[in-house]
Amino acid sequence: MNNGKKTKIVCTIGPATETVEKLTDLVEAGMNVMRLNFSHGNFEEHQGRVDNLRKVMTKTGKTVAIMQDLGGPKIRIGDFENG
Repeated sequence: MNNGKKTKIVCTIGPATETVEKLTDLVEAGMNVMRLNFSHGNFEEHQGRVDNLRKVMTKTGKTVAIMQDLGGPKIRIGDFENG
């Protein structure tokens, strides 16, 4: 990814943008980081997105980084039964 640019174009990929065709459009438009939000979806869905991106990288000859946004600790407040 060392193309001299310091600015990255990060796109969050989900159901509306996970196809090879949509990913190709995004890469051709300048996307160089694919962000996956692991607070939503499951492993199989995200693996499919990574597989599609790899197809796009092979087809276009461009390298795209993959950023995994993992859900951090959450404070959940509520009532407990018999609490």
